[in-house]
Amino acid sequence: MKKEKTLLLALPVLLGFFVMGFCDIVGRASDYVQEAFGWSNAVTGLVPSMVFIWFLLLGVPAGVAMNRWGRKNTVLVSMAITIVGMIIPLLLYNSATCMVAFALLGIGNAILQVSLNPLVKNVLTNERLLASALTAGQVVKAVSSFVGPYILLLGVNALGGGDAGRWYYCFPIMGAITLLSAAWLAATPLPREERAGKDGTSLAGSLALLGDRTILVLFLGIFFVVGVDVAMNFISSKVMITRFAWGKEADIAPQLYFIARTAGALLGAFLMTRVAGRVYFKWSIATAIAALLLLALGKGETTSLAAIAAVGFSCSCIFSIIYAMAVTARPDKTNEVSGLMITAIAGGAVVTPVLGLAMDAAGIEGGIAVILACACYLAWCAFGIPARKREGDVLA
Repeated sequence: MKKEKTLLLALPVLLGFFVMGFCDIVGRASDYVQEAFGWSNAVTGLVPSMVFIWFLLLGVPAGVAMNRWGRKNTVLVSMAITIVGMIIPLLLYNSATCMVAFALLGIGNAILQVSLNPLVKNVLTNERLLASALTAGQVVKAVSSFVGPYILLLGVNALGGGDAGRWYYCFPIMGAITLLSAAWLAATPLPREERAGKDGTSLAGSLALLGDRTILVLFLGIFFVVGVDVAMNFISSKVMITRFAWGKEADIAPQLYFIARTAGALLGAFLMTRVAGRVYFKWSIATAIAALLLLALGKGETTSLAAIAAVGFSCSCIFSIIYAMAVTARPDKTNEVSGLMITAIAGGAVVTPVLGLAMDAAGIEGGIAVILACACYLAWCAFGIPARKREGDVLA
C-alpha cells in the first residue's frame, strides 16, 4: 500500500515533467514565426534566446524564492506564468505579443526546472532511488519534446483550419495541459519539505555554495553535459552532410540521437534502481568517450550513425545523476543547489558557439574535439569526486 501511495503522489509530479518539455517546441515554432512575420534569420534567432536566457537569469533567484514559497507552490507559480504566456497571443496577436509569450514560456520553464526536480525528493524518501526517479522524469520530458512538433501541427490543422499563419493555436493546447497538470498537483497532498532557515537563503548565500569544491565540480558537470547534448544535436546532421554529402536525409541523424537518448533514459531509470548512480555514471561516460572517438575516426555512414546514437544513449542519464549527486551532497541546501544546477543549463548556450569556431578552424573533427573535451571533464567528474559513505546513498 505504501508503494501504491507513493506512486499516486509521484504521478502529478511526473506530469510536470511533460510541461517542462514544452520549451523545446521553440525550435520548430521559430520557422512558423519567421514565415508569419517575415523576420530575418538574425531576428528569428532571438526566439530561442527569449526562452532559454531565463535559465541563466532566474536559476539562483528561483532557488532562493523557493525557500519562502515551498517547492510545490513554486511549481504552481511556474505553471501559472506558463498559462498566462499561452493566453496572450490569443487575446492580441502580433510579433511583440508572440515574443512575450515565448519569454513567459521560458520564465515559467526555468522556475519549473528549479522547483520540480527537488519536489521529487518530497515524494521519495529513499535517496538511492532519487537518480532513477529524476531520470524517469527526463523520460517524460523527452516524450513531451518528441510530441511538441505534433502539438504544433495539431494547433495548425485542428484549430487553425490548416492555416500555417495560425501556428500560435498550439498555445491553448499547451496551456490546457499545463492547467490540468497544475490542478492535479494542487489537489494532491504532498509531504512538505522542512522550512529552510534564514542562513544561506540569499542570492549571495546561494552563490557562496560554489565555494564547496564538490558543488562547483558538479555545477560544471551540468554545464558540460548540457553542452554535449546541445552540441550533438547541432553537429550530428552536419557530420552526415559534410562527410557523406547527404541532403535532407541528414535529418535522420539528430532524430536518431533523440530516440537513442530517450531509450537510454528509459533503461537508466530502471537500472538505477539496482545500480548505484555513481557506478552508472562511470559506465556511461566511458561509453560516451569511446563513441565520440569512433565518431571522430569513423569513415562509414553506418559507423557514424551508430556513434551518434551511442553518445545519445550513454549520456541520457548523466544530467539526472549529477543533479542527484549535488542535492545529496548538500541536503541542507537542496533548494539553493537546485537553482545553481539549473543555472548551469546555460552551458548549452556557451559550448555551441565554441563548437562553431572550432568547426570553422578545423572542420567537423574540430567540433567533435570540443564535445570530446566536455566529455573528458565529465569523466573527471565521475571518477574524481570521493563517494559518500552513507548506506543507500545514490553517490555510493
